[in-house]
Amino acid sequence: MFKLLNLRTSCWTSVLLVMAGCSSPKQAVYDHEHFDDAGTFSRSYPASDDSSCEAGRRALLSQGYIITSNDPKMISGRKSFQQTGETHIEISFNLVCAADVGGGGSTMFANALQDRYALKKTNNSASLGVGVLGSVSMPIGSTDDSMVKVASETVASAKFYERFFALVENFLPPEVKQAAHIVEKPKTDLGVPDAAPTPVPAPAPVAPQPVEAEPKAETVPPESPATPVSSEPVAAPAEPATFSAEDQ
Repeated sequence: MFKLLNLRTSCWTSVLLVMAGCSSPKQAVYDHEHFDDAGTFSRSYPASDDSSCEAGRRALLSQGYIITSNDPKMISGRKSFQQTGETHIEISFNLVCAADVGGGGSTMFANALQDRYALKKTNNSASLGVGVLGSVSMPIGSTDDSMVKVASETVASAKFYERFFALVENFLPPEVKQAAHIVEKPKTDLGVPDAAPTPVPAPAPVAPQPVEAEPKAETVPPESPATPVSSEPVAAPAEPATFSAEDQ
């Protein structure tokens, strides 16, 4: 008898504990907000706020985002993804650039919002009105398909923002990267396709030129050696003999 009472008491106690646990309030989502300086959503650059936001705008454009704002210090872009035939995801990217106090640098704040849409089908039936019988519903209708937002969430992945900020560094001005000693990463690692190489035009065929006949060299006869001029004295001509009367 006592064993049966103890068993019933323990059962009721367990039921009450379960009910108390179910009725306890759930932890709110905002309780996970620590507001710490983790740096997930921001980066500092040694450039002006306009230059930083321009680099962020080019980074979003290189990944297929559609820019929807004209403010040079507040950039907004969006990109759509179709996972299945009945689900659709859209990412809205927001950038805000603020100049640092007392310095030439700036800080970029990035935030990405993910909206999820699902296909909703609505059946519409047609009604046929008859004067005597009234309104009669006929099995003739149409189906309207529309995308309905079913979820919205801020992207909190640290790796997602690390890839984005690394791509922003690639689009900073060259003098800024040189001053900050930023090493430019390969575009393949950042998801940016390399530019197609410029085709080199083939050289035009050169028409063969006729070979001109070389002029024949004129044969010059060898000059005869000049007769050497003698430098010996020439003998004087002999004088004619003269006869006198004394010799006879």
